[in-house]
Amino acid sequence: MILVVAESIESQNAKLTCFEDNKKMFESFEVNLGEGGLGFGIGKKSLIRVVNEPVKKEGDKKAPIGIFELESVFGYKEKMDIKMPYLHAEKELICVDDPNSRYYNQIIKMPKDMPKSFEVMKRDDNQYELGVVVAHNKVQLEGAGSCIFMHVQKDKNSPTLGCTSMSMQDLQKIVSWLDIEKKPTLIQVTKKQLHQVLELYPNLELEQKIEE
Repeated sequence: MILVVAESIESQNAKLTCFEDNKKMFESFEVNLGEGGLGFGIGKKSLIRVVNEPVKKEGDKKAPIGIFELESVFGYKEKMDIKMPYLHAEKELICVDDPNSRYYNQIIKMPKDMPKSFEVMKRDDNQYELGVVVAHNKVQLEGAGSCIFMHVQKDKNSPTLGCTSMSMQDLQKIVSWLDIEKKPTLIQVTKKQLHQVLELYPNLELEQKIEE
């Protein structure tokens, strides 16, 4: 389990902690979140949203709040010796962020019927040199947000367009540890939702203060 906890719904950064069998695996570290803060996303389990708290939408630059499966790893290297499915981010590989496309929120090779909007997975910078696919909005609900990853940060304190970014060193540590057979999960919340996390995972050794 990867637990990312932000101070508030407006936060552009957070603390990330890795757990296995409810115990902390590594030292926690800071990560960057969306320029627009956070909004409730669509994951494998729903968290309770208070009225007026934002919902994640396409293009809002918000990182999703929720509990999400971690599906695969991607990167610029042709192959990696890891325990996760791996996608080689070659130049034909794209992630579709066009809500009107049948390929919405999918990572695919460029099709004949190209979507109007998409991300190229082989970028000119190193932000996608290594990354983890977060299974947000797997149901492909139109306009609910797409192409959510954990990836290499642009700069130490640079917010993202909705992803969770960190240093290459920290990301490599996570990728080497992840194992698809152990059903890896990202839980991304603010301190306000931490009590909900503890209700679902009561034996988790949390260090963060829980807000009432």
